[in-house]
Amino acid sequence: MFLQYLIPAVNIMDITTLIGVIGGVGCILFAIFQGSGLATFVHIPSLLITVGGTFAATLINFPMAEILKISNAAIKVLKSPNFDAARPIPDLITFAEKARQGGLLSLENEIENIDDEFLVMGLNLVIDGTSPNDVRDIMETEIDYMLERHRKGQQLFLAMAKYSPGFGMIGTLIGLIAMLKTMNDPSTIGPSMSVALMTTFYGALMANLVCMPIAGKLKARTSDELLMRNIIMEGIIMIQAQSNPRFVAKVLVSYLPPKQREAVLNAEARGGEVASEEATSTA
Repeated sequence: MFLQYLIPAVNIMDITTLIGVIGGVGCILFAIFQGSGLATFVHIPSLLITVGGTFAATLINFPMAEILKISNAAIKVLKSPNFDAARPIPDLITFAEKARQGGLLSLENEIENIDDEFLVMGLNLVIDGTSPNDVRDIMETEIDYMLERHRKGQQLFLAMAKYSPGFGMIGTLIGLIAMLKTMNDPSTIGPSMSVALMTTFYGALMANLVCMPIAGKLKARTSDELLMRNIIMEGIIMIQAQSNPRFVAKVLVSYLPPKQREAVLNAEARGGEVASEEATSTA
């Protein structure tokens, strides 16, 4: 029964995120059960102070439009990464070959088969005869706004990571004040201290297992997407200049790590040999 829900989760989640969540929660639960049991660590008022206070402070700090983006940012983190820098390079080389052989207008039939909106935008600009400087400016502006959107998502979770330990400490102070009022009864000191420390535990857990890791994952995703978009932009500029496809390939793979460069160039070479053999057999 558990596998029924686990398998779809593995399909939509980055495996490192899944392992991290399961590993982190598992280690904490193991430590809890080795002690006094789960019921000791469940205290609704402490949870309300920490989680409710964190969200209240976040609402004060950010406009409602930004708060509504939390779910989108979280989904982006949980999904498998789709920003492979090498992925658009074979298509860009193919487009460079077609543009060199049949002109830029020959690329118009290729657009409907592309699922990358940024690449489609660049090709449309080239096909419409936009100047190279304007093409670069427009695509760089699109990249800048993408970075700004992602930066706001990161800031949101970083702010929550900052607030949650603070509200945990506020809850602890509330518990300590309540404890000091009943100091005449020694039997209440232990339970009261336990409840006071509960909010600190919740705050640290929320900051270090949820908010900060999500912010870090968003930052990593942003770096991957930025690299891929820069590759696409440089490819579009060279396609517009009708550069030699071999030159286009060498420039674009220079963005990749050495091992990945060889794999992309070898795959492209094999693809070219297959196309040449098919053309010969057809003739």
